[in-house]
Amino acid sequence: MTTTLYVGNLPWSLTDDELAQAFSIHAAVKSSRVITDRETGRSRGFGFVEVDDEDAQRVIAAMNGSKIGGRVIVVNEAKPRQSRF
Repeated sequence: MTTTLYVGNLPWSLTDDELAQAFSIHAAVKSSRVITDRETGRSRGFGFVEVDDEDAQRVIAAMNGSKIGGRVIVVNEAKPRQSRF
């Protein structure tokens, strides 16, 4: 099984591949996605990384508070998406 991690305060220019590369130091990354604005296509400054369940807590401990592109990132377990209705 996999755990999805929320990654916040990302540099605006960061790509999906660069996000995966930053996390791959600590665990095998199943998927990574930087969230973009639907209208402009620009990064919204956060994304998600999927790792194996047994790696999740170790990755959070290692990456939360670390820097990517000069910005201190926030990493925690992603919460299920709330319904908009």
